[in-house]
Amino acid sequence: MTSATRTGLSLLAAAGFLAVDLASAFAQEGYGRNRRGNGDVMLVTPEGEILDYMPGSDEVRTMRDRRGRTVLVDNWGNVVATVVPSEGYGAYRRQQEADVYSNRRTRDRGYGYSEPGDVTGSIPDYRDPAYRDVVPPSVERNELPNSLPGLIDGDEQAAIDPQYDQPMRQSMPPAISVKSKSRAEITALQVFLDREGFSPGVIDGKMGSNVTKAIEAFQQSTGETLDPNNTEDILERLRMNGGLPITSYTITAADASGPYVASIPDDYAHKAMLPHMSFTSTTEMLGEKFHMDETYLRELNPGVDFTIPGTIIKVINPGENRKEKVARIVADKARKQVLAYDAADKLVAAYPATIGSSDTPSPSGTVNVERIALNPGYTYNPKINFKQGNNDKILTLQPGPNGPVGTVWIALSRPTYGIHGTPEPSKIGKTQSHGCVRLTNWDATELAKMVSVGVTVEFVD
Repeated sequence: MTSATRTGLSLLAAAGFLAVDLASAFAQEGYGRNRRGNGDVMLVTPEGEILDYMPGSDEVRTMRDRRGRTVLVDNWGNVVATVVPSEGYGAYRRQQEADVYSNRRTRDRGYGYSEPGDVTGSIPDYRDPAYRDVVPPSVERNELPNSLPGLIDGDEQAAIDPQYDQPMRQSMPPAISVKSKSRAEITALQVFLDREGFSPGVIDGKMGSNVTKAIEAFQQSTGETLDPNNTEDILERLRMNGGLPITSYTITAADASGPYVASIPDDYAHKAMLPHMSFTSTTEMLGEKFHMDETYLRELNPGVDFTIPGTIIKVINPGENRKEKVARIVADKARKQVLAYDAADKLVAAYPATIGSSDTPSPSGTVNVERIALNPGYTYNPKINFKQGNNDKILTLQPGPNGPVGTVWIALSRPTYGIHGTPEPSKIGKTQSHGCVRLTNWDATELAKMVSVGVTVEFVD
């Protein structure tokens, strides 16, 4: 290791980074052994994709579905992944395809119409895994607070409008595989990409598909090959553009005072009673402010009380927002990434995204940006939307980062579709939505300030 590398890493360590084995960041490197004890298992999402991260014990519960399979379920009752033996993955996919085909005919859906600043949303039923364990009623039928409606007609939702030409996906230079790197080194890589406009999503010091996609987009834009294993080069790039990846921050009285809400309820009637859909804690606010995973923020500051003004903490230094003018947006469904191009058709920014699902897909073809709303409210209308609980009246949810569409709503010319934020940034690019395009709140805000009405949005299958 060169002296420059040793110096850079020592500075990172002095700033409070935790050096950990990267193996824990990869869900496929042994979630467990299968029942026969003769091979590893994989975590497979409801869409049939292999999960590329390990959900924490505070994020999921382990349950059984009607076939006796182990499933991971989040706090809202959504299936995050099914535990499948490696050798049985092919059979699982065939069964899943049969399930999806059957469910398309019988699934009860709700749809709505969206407007900026007064977003009407509908959230269709999610998958019902028919758990064997005792589960709260919301598991079998629940609304997803970070999703938006599909189209007014379910059949139209998967259709391609005749006047739209189907855009072609642009291949990107593959990223170099990351070898064994410390968490500090991965964090430096994530911060570098974030500063360059190629978002890795939440910064957590873990390698995953969102980081890989960001590297590929950076290479596509610059024409150079980025070696993620060359920490010396990455640290030098950071030094030339904003300095070290973390910095000190003093918690202010405004940070400590909020306003905050105690919690965000599931029921929309209860949501409507809140004065605002604000953050629930100082750590949640600071995590979003500095593009960080909230858990990682706590790990960098062990034992710290974040509610005391004057407390000095360590945070990520993400740098300034991008300010290029975007002329064209590509929502790549397969890559789960939003790509932003300028008038010269140069890729200037890229963001990990959650784009539709197999049951409620996003549109195909080209649409346009019609309206842009920052800090939008949200209106629930049971005559248009799904039936949520016992609610039978129109409900107005106040604006806030924990609202169903986060801090941004970019309305598209296809009714009920838009690009928006989310109250759950750590799940971007790793779960499914219901037709719209979800970004982290900070990425959605950056993009909203770079686009204008009339910008084209191309959905690529």
